[in-house]
Formats: sequence, C-alpha cells, structure tokens
Amino acid sequence: MRWHQEKRVTEEGILRHPADGEAWKEFDRLHPWFAQEPRNVRMGLAINGFNPFGNMHNSYSIWPIILVPYNSLPWKCIKDPFMMMSLLIPGPKAPGRDIDVYIRPLIDKLKELWNHGVETFDASTGQTFHMHAAVMWTINDFPAYGNLSGWSTKGYKACPVCNVETSSRKLNSKICYMGHHRYLPHGHSWRASREHDGDFEFNPALKEYLGDDILRQLKKIIEARPGKNENNKDRK
Repeated sequence: MRWHQEKRVTEEGILRHPADGEAWKEFDRLHPWFAQEPRNVRMGLAINGFNPFGNMHNSYSIWPIILVPYNSLPWKCIKDPFMMMSLLIPGPKAPGRDIDVYIRPLIDKLKELWNHGVETFDASTGQTFHMHAAVMWTINDFPAYGNLSGWSTKGYKACPVCNVETSSRKLNSKICYMGHHRYLPHGHSWRASREHDGDFEFNPALKEYLGDDILRQLKKIIEARPGKNENNKDRK
C-alpha cells in the first residue's frame, strides 16, 4: 500500500502510474493531511452494465460497481484479485437514474472512511494505524456517467464540461455539438474558416467549472426525489 510513495520511479513528463498524473498531485496539494499517510487508500469507482446472457432478445442487465485501489503497482491494481466488487445490481432493465438509491449505502460508507477513517492492522509492521480512503475518480462510459452524476447526457446541454454554455444545434432529427474551435489559440487559421460549421469562431474558450461551481448549481434545485415514486413517472 506504500509502493506509490516509497518505490515508484518518477521521471518528469512520464506517466507510469496514476500518482504521476495531475489529478493525484492536485489532490495531494488540496488535502495534505491525507497525503501524509501513504497507506491511505486512493480508489477509482468503476461502473457499467451488460447483458449476462449475451442475447439481446433477453431483457436483462447486471450492473457491477467495482472499487479499484491504486496504491499498489500498476500491473497489480488493475487485476481482478485486487479489485473490490462492492455492489451487483441485477434486474430486467438498467437501474437508470434510480442508481442513486442502490449506491446510497456505499456512498455512506465511503464518506465514513473519508471523514472518520477506521483502525486497520498493517501486517508488514505488525501495528495498527488509522486509515482513510478517497474516491479519486469514476470509470464509466458516457451514458453511465449521466446515471452516476445526475447530469443529463442527452439533449442540447449534454456536455458536462461546457455545462450550461454547451454550443449545440438541431440538424434534421439529430442534435449536433458545435463550438469546438473556441479552444484553439487566438489567431489560429481554423477560427476564420467556415469549413467546420459554416461560421467564424471568435469566442474565447469556456471557463472551467470547478466543484464549487457545480455545488452552487445544485443548491438551486428546489426539490429532487431520488428513486421511484409517483411523481417521477417519466424517470427511466
């Protein structure tokens, strides 16, 4: 569990392990108390659904939710003996937005591990220590991202990065997402070209929405009822 700090080979510009990435380093800067104990567990939460029968005529799905600890060697942490299947959601159809009901016990336990931690025995030293855990990121495809995060990945505002400033338009029966040239450097020749979508692009790149920005948006939601109830008949 201490390999990522004590034995990992570091080289500038080389990404061999998630600990070499900017997300890991930024997390350490924001939470130095967590980084001081290398045995604190850093995890990814992986989720996706599949048809266990391999027959699309059979309406059934299984959604495993797996926690992947990243403290160990990169060729070990992604192997099944080191993964933890925390939930298995079976049913005649996908849980959809009701997935928040299924994962609530898991979220409560993860919050407890983050806020309070748990006394853990270290077999290598023969002593106990107070271990905390954190979910660094989720691993999922785009539709599962919508179910897991609550952000609608359909319609005119489907991009979670652009958020409410998503540039989109309807072409016949399809919604197309435009405005990608705004991320090019100013003065780039493609900004003055009409070949992409028929328009020039002089708008600046969109601002990055941080966690605090998302929380402020969530506070504007007056009423939200997770799960199945009589007022959520259109939920899938």
